Amino acid sequence: MIWDTHAHLDDSQFNSDRDAVIQRAKEAGITTIVNVGTSESSCRQAVSLAARYSNIYATVGIHPHDAKDCSNETWELLSQLAQNPKVVAWGEIGLDYYRDFSPRDVQRQVFIHQLELADEMGLPVVIHDRDAHGDILQIVKKHPPQAGGVFHSYSGSWEMAKELLAIGFYLSFSGPLTFKNARHTLEVAANVPENRFVVETDCPYLTPEPYRGKRNEPSYVKEVINKIAELKAIPLEKALTLATENSMRLFKTTK
Repeated sequence: MIWDTHAHLDDSQFNSDRDAVIQRAKEAGITTIVNVGTSESSCRQAVSLAARYSNIYATVGIHPHDAKDCSNETWELLSQLAQNPKVVAWGEIGLDYYRDFSPRDVQRQVFIHQLELADEMGLPVVIHDRDAHGDILQIVKKHPPQAGGVFHSYSGSWEMAKELLAIGFYLSFSGPLTFKNARHTLEVAANVPENRFVVETDCPYLTPEPYRGKRNEPSYVKEVINKIAELKAIPLEKALTLATENSMRLFKTTK
């Protein structure tokens, strides 16, 4: 059993062969995919995909890029979608100071509001953090999610990771873990406790080696788990078992 805990199969890059991509994932042993919402439209599509495929779960949330476009209607829609039994988390939420597509003060306000909504719904959170480590750490310390959560495609330091682990977060690793220059990420993956890591693709983005330069897809998550096993010096089967058990615990599922 292998989970891809963070995918964007609703992305237009999959419009021509989405079914084939999902079938390839099954053939590669990927038993479960979490399709992550980032906007009103992608949240609708994520829930729709989860309804169509037994092996796909969904999340709902507004990415920091779209924070400036949120309204009361946004929260009403997402709260309604979140009641679907196949919605397992609130996200992708957080801060992105690299692109700055939304003003930073708006990003922070929307992030905090979504942490509160996730608590109301009893859902764990999926957090996006790009070049915003200080602010995001301060916010999650002040507003720790009651149902837990995960920092997706973790890119911070081991020092920050230790603080997040103390709050109760899981750390997720993706394609950049396989890159030769991923010094900080390699250190974190080697040291993260065995019961607190999960793996993802973030497809169609962050393609791992040896497929770098191509569109990413769920079947490639095996390259990430291979790297985890190598870094932790544990058998691949043990790494697979740990990642699966951690994913099920994080998202509170039985398969």
